[in-house]
Amino acid sequence: MKIGWFRRRRLDTRGPFATPPETRMTRIVVHGRWSSAGMFVLAASGATIGFNNIWHFPYLVGANGGGAFLIVYLFCVLVIGLPLLMAEVMLGRLGRASPITAMRQLADRARGDPNWVLVGWAGVLGGFLILSYLSVIAGWALAYVPRMAFGVLAGQTADGVASLFTQLVTDPEKQLFWHGLFVAATMLIAARGLRAGIEPLVRYAAPLLFGLLAALLVYAATTDAFTRALAHLFQPDFTKLTMTGVVLALGHAFFSLGLGAGVMLMYGAYLDDAAPVAGTSLLVVAVDTVAGLAAGVVVFSVLFAGGVDPAAGPGLAFQALPLALDHLPLGRFPGTAFFLLLVVAAGLSAVALAEPALAWLTERFDISRARAAVAGGAAVWLLGLISILSFDYWGFSFKFLGTVKRLGFFDILQILTVQVLLPLGAAAIALFCGWVMKPEVTRAQLNLRTPCAYDAWLWLTRLAIPAALLIVFFNIPRLFL
Repeated sequence: MKIGWFRRRRLDTRGPFATPPETRMTRIVVHGRWSSAGMFVLAASGATIGFNNIWHFPYLVGANGGGAFLIVYLFCVLVIGLPLLMAEVMLGRLGRASPITAMRQLADRARGDPNWVLVGWAGVLGGFLILSYLSVIAGWALAYVPRMAFGVLAGQTADGVASLFTQLVTDPEKQLFWHGLFVAATMLIAARGLRAGIEPLVRYAAPLLFGLLAALLVYAATTDAFTRALAHLFQPDFTKLTMTGVVLALGHAFFSLGLGAGVMLMYGAYLDDAAPVAGTSLLVVAVDTVAGLAAGVVVFSVLFAGGVDPAAGPGLAFQALPLALDHLPLGRFPGTAFFLLLVVAAGLSAVALAEPALAWLTERFDISRARAAVAGGAAVWLLGLISILSFDYWGFSFKFLGTVKRLGFFDILQILTVQVLLPLGAAAIALFCGWVMKPEVTRAQLNLRTPCAYDAWLWLTRLAIPAALLIVFFNIPRLFL
């Protein structure tokens, strides 16, 4: 890890996010570079293919007109998701540091308000809080791998499957074990840094993720419901596509790419100067979309073949799919592969979410990656404990924007991250790139082939993306009922 120094033109000396006195001569910690642009694409794609793509996206497509929803979704991805992803990767590569340090430096270079650093704080904090409850849900998936492999779920009724899941999520001791195991594995990898930890994980886990998805797709093709699943997902039915469906497509185009959580800023900081921002971002979007569609085909083929009604969220993964697979030939094997898929996807996302916070800890306190990982892991574990207890002892209900929430602090963490920090932080990133950064700087970084392409990106970030994210912000209670 190399350390360099430069003198700041203007210092932020007031407020809670002031530059610490001992770092007024700012330290720049060079955390490393991806070995290739392809490795960046694999890492970023692995980070985006999370639980939402596997258990939420298929339900959204099927319930909102199939191909009609997909048309709107693809439009939103290209017009909103892709330009914003390009903006985050570009800012990361320009800043070459954690999102907090990068935003402080970039605002300083652009002679902008020093409070733009709050955008970096929002991303790092949001990603870290998401990691705290993602690790709890990943613990459930870990617990279900041996359950499925050893036939614990075989022969169960719908009530029996639901009861087994309820027993797990209301048993703090079991959850603590699986949650702790997942956090420990995540931090052991993150502690080794980019080249010795994250890259080896991506090199083996990303192909495993795609391999498991491909194997499940082959299994789905052997069921008698495969063509029905294809029609359910891809045949357009515009009578089912309402304005709510359009907003859902817009929201998923944003959340499926992991935007606003500091991940793409951080991974962009490791991208080589010669790598094309637009090209690599487009590949990430393509892989994320194809993976979501493949997961949809698998999910609906299994559900239809097993005679189980479609569901979304944890109910799909931990109840509906195991029940459906139990009715199918050799269902135990694809069931085990499915939960392994969830674990691998969660692992790639978790390491990505941890990275911005760990990078900032090494920069701010000048400590080793190992010490940063220990501190970060302890914090994640403790925050996860709050989520675990929310499913039983600390559970309480409250109303938020007309929606009843029943999981106490777990719901509060989701509201703070998904409904506040991520959309507002992403909108601020778009405004920063569009209005604060100098056009000659962003034009050189993006290096788009035609002036029209750059002008389109510029005005999308200036106007369309902030407006779209405000629509998402005010409609999120409908998106996550």
